[in-house]
Amino acid sequence: MRDKTQTNSAAPGDRLIRAGAIVFFIGAVATLVTVAPLLLGTTPFPTHMFVLSMLMGVGFLIAGAGVFRSIAAGRRQARAASAPPAPAAR
Repeated sequence: MRDKTQTNSAAPGDRLIRAGAIVFFIGAVATLVTVAPLLLGTTPFPTHMFVLSMLMGVGFLIAGAGVFRSIAAGRRQARAASAPPAPAAR
């Protein structure tokens, strides 16, 4: 019996995980750019640049929500597959 899930189909939560990874990467780059002047001894960036560093945490939370959504979908699918068959109507 062939698996009905295609290899290129997106599971629930995949988009959230990808979006979270992108936001996390942007936050990581912002963190490196913000911390570099502090390590090099130059003038630090304004405060709003440090706020961009918080995107790392936001991206992590978005990706985590995607993982939990994927887990929930997998549980629903497993529960539906293991449910006893409904009695036949007479």
